[in-house]
Amino acid sequence: MALNMSRFVTMPSHVLPSSFVAPSLQVSSSPCSWRTRPSPCTSCHLSPSSSSKPLLGSHDYSLLKSLTLSPHAVNSEADSSTRRMKEVKERTWEAFYRAWDSRAAMEMVDTVERLGLSYHFEDEINALLQRFCDWNASEDLFTTALRFRLLRQNGFPTHSDVFGKFMDKNGKFKESLTEDIWGMLSLHEASHLGAKNEEVLAEAKEFTRIHLIQSMPHMEPHFSSHVGRALELPRHLRMVRLEARNYIGEYSRESNPNLAFLELAKLDFDMVQSLHQKELAEILRWWKQLGLVDKLDFARDRPMECFLWTVGIFPDPRHSSCRIELTKAIAILLVIDDIYDSYGSLDELALFTDALPEYMKICYMALYNTTNDIAYRILKEHGWSVIEHLKRTWMDIFGAFLAEAYCFKGGHVPSLEEYLTNAVTTGGTYMALVHAFFLMGQGVTRENMAMLKPYPNIFSCSGKILRLWDDLGTAREEQERGDNASSIECYKREREMDTVLEDEACRKHIRQMIQSLWVELNGELVASSALPLSIIKAAFNLSRTAQVIYQHGDDNKTSSVEDHVQALLFRPVSSNGHAQITMH
Repeated sequence: MALNMSRFVTMPSHVLPSSFVAPSLQVSSSPCSWRTRPSPCTSCHLSPSSSSKPLLGSHDYSLLKSLTLSPHAVNSEADSSTRRMKEVKERTWEAFYRAWDSRAAMEMVDTVERLGLSYHFEDEINALLQRFCDWNASEDLFTTALRFRLLRQNGFPTHSDVFGKFMDKNGKFKESLTEDIWGMLSLHEASHLGAKNEEVLAEAKEFTRIHLIQSMPHMEPHFSSHVGRALELPRHLRMVRLEARNYIGEYSRESNPNLAFLELAKLDFDMVQSLHQKELAEILRWWKQLGLVDKLDFARDRPMECFLWTVGIFPDPRHSSCRIELTKAIAILLVIDDIYDSYGSLDELALFTDALPEYMKICYMALYNTTNDIAYRILKEHGWSVIEHLKRTWMDIFGAFLAEAYCFKGGHVPSLEEYLTNAVTTGGTYMALVHAFFLMGQGVTRENMAMLKPYPNIFSCSGKILRLWDDLGTAREEQERGDNASSIECYKREREMDTVLEDEACRKHIRQMIQSLWVELNGELVASSALPLSIIKAAFNLSRTAQVIYQHGDDNKTSSVEDHVQALLFRPVSSNGHAQITMH
């Protein structure tokens, strides 16, 4: 199929302040300090695990000529659900107006956020959070920890010294607290929002973990499984839309759920799922029209899994165009990565970095047109001309990929620190978050635009978490192919480790690094920053999504990417009120 560029090439000239052509890069052919070149299947960025199969069966486009929502379903079921949602929302608002008891109000906000409904009640929730700031801190352990967690995760000022009243004269948490299991669980959840130098929260994390594990055999089965999930994956680390999906089922089994919130959550989830299906349909049509994988048959063909990343980064249903546009950029990144990984010679890769070779022009033009299309959308919607910012992220990726290629030729294995520094760039984190910053457009100013160069530390922390999870999920498979391009192999070589037992010790060290990076990331919620809360949350969400994408490769007892795709995109939570996918 020929590449259809008709809607790109007429881009207004004022959107293109300069040619999107990479300047010449002076790259030494001597060994350099980057990771070795991955093998063709390596998944080293915003992408699916290398071991996973395409979720649409290699995208059989003869079957997927058009992926749309049934018009009848949209016109009848969706309209009916919208009317019902409006009715139910009227009932839920009453709960906010009656929320004067501090503990009940906090539990309600927590429930609404976990059910994925907070975007419906932003003003009401912010008003309550402001009241939480002013309430006296004389609450019990459960309420104190819940209050701390709600305020911090929503960007309100908090101080860990509120937990001082629960500690003895030796600076340890009082043993009597272990009798309050709900309080201990609440403290455990709060402790995962601790930042650097907040020793009380580090102490709380270990204190609650030990005692909750010891108490689990004596708990009721339902509560024991609840505690077990919290110990395995605290709420702060969970992907937002998956948490909503899972919590709807959990909340429905509680003894006294708010039935209005529960019904609203089910209706909302299914309607958002229908929205995601429409977004995916648009992405698949764009991908088919682009024709990259028809011309470059070695390239990965996985737009659906790219879309899963953006559902994680932008959980708010109102960010539909953000999900669509960033998915396009990620899908093209995979193709470019495949070019650098497996197809081009070193000379050709150097030329591609300067945008010259003929056989690469289709990929270059796809990137050129898509990037300018995104920049034009941002200009129309938010009034900012950002092509130079977007272009810079791709230039950095090209330079980092080329450096990797030269290092592969030289057989150089970098230190772990060197590896991670470069891997954040090649992994696509900077590209994704810079695009996200402008696509959302919330709170963008000339002052915080200037903060994108050099990239903010929060972007780097998020990118390192992504890279390390990627390595945990794919390193065994890559090692079998003789590929040393992973943090695990870099660390093993630094420490001269080579046995199976040492391999597991190395993986444990990488998991500890991820925990430390989360502590550093949490610092962004404490420090005053000119960056808007929307992009800070996007960086957190990218880190959460990385664990969802790659954890199954590290621990096959966890759900697979395909399980998550089905739950989020195709399997409704209720048997009615949901538009069905049709393929024709």
